[in-house]
Amino acid sequence: MDRVLIVEDESSISRFIELELGYEGYEVLTAFDGRTGLDMAINKDVDVIILDIMLPELNGIEVCRRLRKVKDTPIIMLTAKDHVMDKVMGLDMGADDYLTKPFHIEELLARLRVLIKRGKPNNTSEKNILTCGPLTIDKERHIAKYEKQEIDLTKKEFDLLLYLMENKNIVRSRENILDAVWGYEYYGDTNIIDVYIRYLRSKIDQTFNKEMIHTVRGVGYIMKDE
Repeated sequence: MDRVLIVEDESSISRFIELELGYEGYEVLTAFDGRTGLDMAINKDVDVIILDIMLPELNGIEVCRRLRKVKDTPIIMLTAKDHVMDKVMGLDMGADDYLTKPFHIEELLARLRVLIKRGKPNNTSEKNILTCGPLTIDKERHIAKYEKQEIDLTKKEFDLLLYLMENKNIVRSRENILDAVWGYEYYGDTNIIDVYIRYLRSKIDQTFNKEMIHTVRGVGYIMKDE
């Protein structure tokens, strides 16, 4: 559940936003002065902060300025309609967006969704990328690169390299590799692995003058991330 911190001293506005966000499935925290809001923003794990500018103790500009020294949580600033300089100063201090009062709740919700989506890493994309030193593999696009240079691999070479990178810094026996890459139904000689290791070494180790795939005598192979 996404968590939103509302820092707003007008209790009627704060309560209105809190109820609307609750209906939309957000977990909501509230603070009614700048100092408390700053403390919560620093010490609580929140996805977005809705921050009024006109606050007691610390104004929203100062809250934003101090928060940006330690955290980059997305901030939507609430400003009076005619205070243009407040908007400029808020953005200069690190606010991500602003909304003028009075506002439509639908617009606030839309801006919240944008900032929450922007703030979350694309986990699916990250999981598709494996690295080992200067070597990277994009599993989804089926591409292997050494630094920025793409490596031309057959499907089986790619599968073997992928398995070694998924198990980097772990010694894998020939039997392990055979089962994972060639499948349990393969009844050929394990020497096929040595052949494909040579293929990979010729395309990676020898081409880029960097030893990536290491032999552990009597056991198997390991890709070291050094």
